[in-house]
Amino acid sequence: MRRWTPLIAVCLGSFMFIVDTTIVAVALPSVARGLHTSLSGLQWVANVYTLVLAVLMLPAGALADRYGHRTAYAAGLLVFAAASAGCALAPDAGTLIAARAVQGIGGAALAVTAFSLLGAVYQGPALGTAMGVWGAVSGLGGAAGPMLGGALTAWLGWRAIFLVNLPVTLLTLVLTVKAVPCGERAARPAPLDPAGMALFAISAAALTTALTKAGGSGWGSPGVLTGLAAALTALTAFVVLELRRRHPMLDLRLFRDAAFSAVMVCVLASSAAFACLIYTSVWLQSAAGLGPVRTGLALMPMALTTFAVSTLSGRRVPPRTAVSGGLLLSGIGCALQANLDAGSGASAITLGLVVTGAGVGLMIPAMGAAVLTAAPPERRGMAAGAMTTFRQLGQTLGVAALGVLFQHPRHNPAAALNHVYLAAALTGLTAAALAFTALKRPASKPMKAAQPKEPAEQGTEGQS
Repeated sequence: MRRWTPLIAVCLGSFMFIVDTTIVAVALPSVARGLHTSLSGLQWVANVYTLVLAVLMLPAGALADRYGHRTAYAAGLLVFAAASAGCALAPDAGTLIAARAVQGIGGAALAVTAFSLLGAVYQGPALGTAMGVWGAVSGLGGAAGPMLGGALTAWLGWRAIFLVNLPVTLLTLVLTVKAVPCGERAARPAPLDPAGMALFAISAAALTTALTKAGGSGWGSPGVLTGLAAALTALTAFVVLELRRRHPMLDLRLFRDAAFSAVMVCVLASSAAFACLIYTSVWLQSAAGLGPVRTGLALMPMALTTFAVSTLSGRRVPPRTAVSGGLLLSGIGCALQANLDAGSGASAITLGLVVTGAGVGLMIPAMGAAVLTAAPPERRGMAAGAMTTFRQLGQTLGVAALGVLFQHPRHNPAAALNHVYLAAALTGLTAAALAFTALKRPASKPMKAAQPKEPAEQGTEGQS
């Protein structure tokens, strides 16, 4: 049992931070009633966490290289626990959103250290087993969040979805200190890029804000137009800065490879299925009349199917087949759910959830292999960090963009959710075609690294 204690410690931390990306989905109506906030405020409760995760993945990897991955993991647990307590005690929506942002800081530290911690403890077949278990637990975490959130909200209130993190964090911290080796710090850690991080954060936050406002104010409102302009300006500045830096936070030359660019688009698109859960939960509770527990149970088929497929597929399915096939199934599953009317109940989405869960379970474990195959060896650490960044950014933007459709004033709840599902379906099917086309050939010839004399400088940065 002691041999697998480090795996338990890593899986607990990963499961916890991934669950918190979706556990709020079922609790949002209760949060709205308790804190008297609007749908746009609810979107930020969900979005700010994944937005901070997206922004901090690569910088957190650099800090982990500098101070040691176990130290970064333990610090992430402490920050996550403190922020979870802040969420649970929040007296208003603004405080809750701020605490969720801090929670994202801790989650980023947990995310980027998982691979390296497992790699430091296990070798050979044991490492393959550990990575398989970790991948299955991670897949289950995202899909099981709504069920856990529903049960806790119904029995103990919405604040319990954050309080439950405290004992789990304590147990994980004890196991980490006792069983996970300290490891070695990078001899020459990659320098930080605060300017690049700030510009990326401004761009992502401005775009998310604009999309969130567009649903209620319209695309032509001054706030939306200002947000879009700010996002474009910050993104342009980020690209110019990163191309000129000797040690960029993200080497943009990676995107010159068509296969790598295609994989990143697929990573963004893969989050659409999870983004739908927010609005599915709202519909189930507001229109279908279900309570939190029954809502969680209604969403459970996706969680169970995701876990089963990710466990069984493992490394048996080639990355190209798994990614394109998973996106195809995810798109079909979302389309199957887009048949709701005023009299529909939870059973109307069950088949679609099962198919979507099969797609998510098939593609998520294969995304990492697809990214590493498309990236040159000297930039695989950075590529892994980019994958986790794009995944969280995809969920953030997905919730904001789909919210525009869900809030359309001319749509009743069922019709609005149908439009959400159809948009997610189109996203998945388009990305599936892109993956099938772009990933059918090997990645292009490895390019020259940004700093040839220091090929290992990004070796572990941003891995999750």
